[in-house]
Amino acid sequence: MENRKNEQIQKIVFTGVIAALSYVVFTFLQIKITLPGGDATSIHLGNAVCVLGALLLGGVYGGLGGAIGMTIGDLLDPVYIVYAPKTFLLKFCIGLITGLVAHKLGHISTQRDLKKVLKWTIAAAAAGLLFNVIFDPLIGYFYKRIILGKPAAELTLAWNIASTSINAVTSAAASTAVYMALRPALKKSGLFSGNSSMPLRQPRKV
Repeated sequence: MENRKNEQIQKIVFTGVIAALSYVVFTFLQIKITLPGGDATSIHLGNAVCVLGALLLGGVYGGLGGAIGMTIGDLLDPVYIVYAPKTFLLKFCIGLITGLVAHKLGHISTQRDLKKVLKWTIAAAAAGLLFNVIFDPLIGYFYKRIILGKPAAELTLAWNIASTSINAVTSAAASTAVYMALRPALKKSGLFSGNSSMPLRQPRKV
């Protein structure tokens, strides 16, 4: 019981780390592109942090970390603030889909064949980010037209598709590379023992 409680606390702490990292990467390392009607889109690696969180922590905690971080980024930006609800939903879904493919289908935490780990890591990142490529522009379009009533929604759709696609490719490559680099170090440190999410350090037998 106590071990499970400690593991839960550790997951919450790591979720906070992912949230902070996604906020910093999204807010300070983005290239913002101004669009018609006072709107904007951006090239960024915030989604890579969301995917990485799901690979390390599982879909729920990793998705929450990425969603919280980038939603805070939206709330603190006068251009993006109106899109905060959409951001939270989409980024959380990226994490859920990535975690599902990585841990429920690919079992990347227990898999010992590194080639299979790499294959499933790429597949998981691609699945989560492909969802975003399809639904971010689509939901964004209807969100602008129906909820925000922006007449320039059609003009910004193509830009949103382009930026989302670029973000997907770069985020998939970055998250896969970082996960594969971190995996051996985490196993060596005892923070990675083969559960479906980042585990607690195993107690030593005496």
